[in-house]
Amino acid sequence: MSRVDRSRLPEPGPDRPFRFPRIARRTLANGLQLRAVTHSAVPMISIVLLVPGGSSADPADRPGLVSMTAGLLDEGSRGQSALDIADRVARIGGDLDLEQSADAVVVALTTLDRHVEPGLALVHEIVSSPNLAVDDFNRVRNLRLERLRQMKDHASAMAERAFAQVLYGRHPYGHLGYGTMASLTAATVEDTRLLHAAMFAPEGSTLIVVGDRPDEELLDLASAAFSGWRALGSTMRLDREAALAPPPARPLTRLGVVSRPGAAQSELRIGHVCAPRATPDYHALLMLNTILGGQFVSRINLNLREAKGYTYGVRTGFDLRRGIGPFVLQTSVGTEVTVPAVREALNEIREIATTRPATGDELSLGFATISKGYPRGFETATQVARSVAQLALHGLPDSYFEDFIPRFAQVTQDDVSRVAARYLDLDKMTTLIVGDLDKIAVSLPDLGLGEYQVLTPEI
Repeated sequence: MSRVDRSRLPEPGPDRPFRFPRIARRTLANGLQLRAVTHSAVPMISIVLLVPGGSSADPADRPGLVSMTAGLLDEGSRGQSALDIADRVARIGGDLDLEQSADAVVVALTTLDRHVEPGLALVHEIVSSPNLAVDDFNRVRNLRLERLRQMKDHASAMAERAFAQVLYGRHPYGHLGYGTMASLTAATVEDTRLLHAAMFAPEGSTLIVVGDRPDEELLDLASAAFSGWRALGSTMRLDREAALAPPPARPLTRLGVVSRPGAAQSELRIGHVCAPRATPDYHALLMLNTILGGQFVSRINLNLREAKGYTYGVRTGFDLRRGIGPFVLQTSVGTEVTVPAVREALNEIREIATTRPATGDELSLGFATISKGYPRGFETATQVARSVAQLALHGLPDSYFEDFIPRFAQVTQDDVSRVAARYLDLDKMTTLIVGDLDKIAVSLPDLGLGEYQVLTPEI
């Protein structure tokens, strides 16, 4: 019997190379891009339809219309009701999701392999032929209006809206997908019909099918289901590329406050517009964020939570999109420590770009944090399908996920210092506070950010 030395931890072995599955492609005569991947772990099929545009394609006078229209897709199609659609999904053991971001609308269905044909038919049907009925429109709109009223009582929701408006102004990223009470109240069911006809078209869209079948067979099945999809004529003109326009060079204010009298906590957002997802500095920015505020043992969390006790948690992130997305720090702190917390956060951002650059140990930990669990993000057919959708949305190469860890491993301390100096510009950064202005106003000048501006985010 061999003896095992239990007095020390075993030495970890080398990481296994990651292999992303082959992506097969086809383009239909109607302009729809097809992508298929064979995934044989379990007999499941994942269908993801990516329609570019998202809330950034909202008409200027109708913020929230894309989200509203997308939300009606599963409310009935070809005369069937929402209950009928839900029953069809249940009968094939499916899970149907409708998602809308700033850059795209995603319709996703996961079902059993033997139901791939009815699954594809269902996705095609709800996208190409939704009812968009008056009664459904009114009900969904009333639910959304009520949700907007509730948001006024949530500091985090107010912070998200105010922060977007301060950073982006009238840029397409300057409003959130839900829209506003004014825009939803003014919207009509005819608006959703016109937008549907203008946006939900095969040209420019991508359909991804991942499952336990040969990729060419998956492409044939997708072709049979979607070859008849035709664009509808519409008098509404949408600009799917609107988000690529440059955002304002500087935020509306360097220090903004949304007043919430009596609030026991202050919701904080700190950041500025930064870079698009396609930046060649993506890997270095990810390492920078991991060290600064992207994990529990990040600098900012160890400072504000562990050392100072100002918050239960703080995080940072580069919300990179097709257009120029923001760097954001977000947390909630006690009202009495609002200004000290902001000061400490700004100091951490300043120091990683200047006097206290990333160390070798931090790089090693950051690499382990991202790389050790990386393959878990591609275990299921749904994860693979959504990953392929990201490649399509951002124009990334098919080898991107396979190359990711080798490229991430090449990030150096100098790279982190370089991107920190370039992308974390305190002179352009805005600090937003949602909290009790009466209690914090006297100490705000101590931040040295100039006069604060009282904001009233549009809800």
